[in-house]
Amino acid sequence: MQNDLDHIIQQYDIILFDAICVICNGWARFLIQHDPQAQFKLASAQSLLGEKILEYYGMSTTHYTTMIVIIDGQLFTESTALLKVLARLGLPFSLMKIGYLIPRPFRDFLYRRVALNRYTLFGKTDTCLIPSQENKHHFLEQIIREYSTTQ
Repeated sequence: MQNDLDHIIQQYDIILFDAICVICNGWARFLIQHDPQAQFKLASAQSLLGEKILEYYGMSTTHYTTMIVIIDGQLFTESTALLKVLARLGLPFSLMKIGYLIPRPFRDFLYRRVALNRYTLFGKTDTCLIPSQENKHHFLEQIIREYSTTQ
């Protein structure tokens, strides 16, 4: 599994998100809508694959405090993860890279305030974001599953 995981992490740009968080699910829906080329592959932090990726990077598999973005195998978290994604979505979202002008400690402080209070502010969902025929190319597990069945 380790070699497969190394390959997956190097091959895909991945976004891990908290599947029970309302704001995180909204973010995933936003990405499906505004990333038509599916340059980012989504994976739930609670899924088996998500947990393996978290373990790979030495992160908690039970306490999710940040969105995780992996680009070319490099891990990004907190405000930098958000800015990396927005920068790659093209205009008008890439204009948000101006956020890099704000010192990272301050950006991350603001990010953490929302992240740590996301359930209180936005609630939890009891329905998972399920890949449909139209958006399944956005989901890492779906891509891997389809690849496995064709081999």
